[in-house]
Amino acid sequence: MILDADPQLKRILGWQETAAVVVANMIGVGAFTTSGFIARETGSPWLLLGLWIAGGMIALMGALAYAELGAALPHAGGDYVYLREAYGPCIAYLSGWTSFFAGFSGALAAALLAFASYCSVLAPRLAALDPRVFAILTLWLLTAVHLAGTSWGGKLQSLLSLATATLIVGLVAAGFTIGHGSAAHFISRAPAQGHLAVSLIYVLYAYSGWNSAGYLAGEIVEPARNLPRALIWGTVCVSVLYLALNALYVWAMPISAMSGVLPVAQKAVALALGSQASQLVAALIAVAVLSSAGAMAMAGSRIYFAMARGGAIPATLGRTGSGSGPAAAIVLQAVWASVLIGVFGVFEQVVVYVGFAITIFSAATVAAVVALRVSRPAMPRPFRMPAALWLAPIYVAISLCIAAYTAVSRPAETFLGLITVAAGLPIYWLMSRNPGIHSPIVKST
Repeated sequence: MILDADPQLKRILGWQETAAVVVANMIGVGAFTTSGFIARETGSPWLLLGLWIAGGMIALMGALAYAELGAALPHAGGDYVYLREAYGPCIAYLSGWTSFFAGFSGALAAALLAFASYCSVLAPRLAALDPRVFAILTLWLLTAVHLAGTSWGGKLQSLLSLATATLIVGLVAAGFTIGHGSAAHFISRAPAQGHLAVSLIYVLYAYSGWNSAGYLAGEIVEPARNLPRALIWGTVCVSVLYLALNALYVWAMPISAMSGVLPVAQKAVALALGSQASQLVAALIAVAVLSSAGAMAMAGSRIYFAMARGGAIPATLGRTGSGSGPAAAIVLQAVWASVLIGVFGVFEQVVVYVGFAITIFSAATVAAVVALRVSRPAMPRPFRMPAALWLAPIYVAISLCIAAYTAVSRPAETFLGLITVAAGLPIYWLMSRNPGIHSPIVKST
């Protein structure tokens, strides 16, 4: 078999820079806001901490699957490439369509609006500025960095990820060493008001983004070795940081005081280190959200580059810039995200709408490990997912349970998400006349 090279993309990202993109994509607002709701649902600090451990293990299962797929198919595009090879161009196209219209662009818009909100807290003078204007300006600054080249984008993500991780470690260390807290909080109890399934959805939302290295596979040096390393280390690093953060929350206050609190991180730090320290949390969240937005801008554009390369969308979107990155796709994504910010102002709901579809596509991608082992046993696999015949079905089963629960509990959002996906079918039908869309990326010789 011959692996086609991604035209004009240069392999310049090391595993550390790629891992930084994974960390950046994973750490967003969720880790600082969802634990209060999980405390309300479970009423137990140990269940809360156990769920964050379980979430990390589930994310690691997915990361191991993507490590096998990415090492075997080291091309830009991630899910789009893997789904196309396993199931054909239609499912891959719908995945890419959903990523563009809401999955990545919508999440990017929502992240930048959140960044504008936290900046207005840190700098009250910014409150007079329309948050949509501030978010769009930030978006195009990030876009300019990524247009300068993959190397500059990788350096930016490394810097932002390091700043985020350093701030988290510093807050946790200060909270446990000089802060106020009590070990008795770890055995505190409160009435449970919900279900573990709901709590797990919150946790997995906070862990989303662990697969981002796969989108950059066409630009990673020695992807067979470095892509799995970046996925695994990035996911493990975030899991440890999340567990440490939640241990700090419990140290600072009993489970009853956490229950239902949205700004749980700010409340915990204020109790442990004083009210003035809560501003540090706002700064941390702002940095984390900006880092996440930069990673999404970097990763999402590679999907549209891969789609253009495969004939699924106009070939002009597969053009690269002087810095070797997919310039046309980066600009397209920024334009659409700007429209979402300017027109909707708040876009979180649309992201929720496609959550159901994204969960299904993720499950299908992990299942592709088994599907490709059956259909293409001779395909080179520099990295093999351990216990794939057990772990991949477990991941898929968990994802399907979450999707089913979402469909039952939030039918309107599920329906709208499916409509978003289905809207891509007529466009796919038009593009399917291009013979290139049916050509596999892995060609047999």
